[in-house]
Amino acid sequence: MMKELRKNARYKTLAKIKIKEYGEEEFTLKDISVTGCRMECPTEKEITPQKHFTLEIIPESEAKIESFFLDTESKWIRLKGNSCEAGFSITESPKGKQFQRYVDYLSWRYSHGESMTKDSEIPRLA
Repeated sequence: MMKELRKNARYKTLAKIKIKEYGEEEFTLKDISVTGCRMECPTEKEITPQKHFTLEIIPESEAKIESFFLDTESKWIRLKGNSCEAGFSITESPKGKQFQRYVDYLSWRYSHGESMTKDSEIPRLA
């Protein structure tokens, strides 16, 4: 398995997402960095590359951070049966301080024993 090289660390998260374009339906935020994020949908959604979406990120309660919005551009979608995953690049964060606090919280959590996505994707030798 090839190790993915990223400029910015991408952290696992337990946050939920609402996509403005899909109403009140909630999705799962799988990971996030200062430049992008990946989400999982339990149903297939029409997300095509280079389309703009407004994401509301709802951090897990342990983070003690209010929800915030990210303006994004979809980069890819991977269908998995009737569900899908999608990757987004972040183009703007109207509440930048909330977003930065959340990434800082995830970084702190990682430094105290939680794993980042890129580390969990690397096979471990027995």
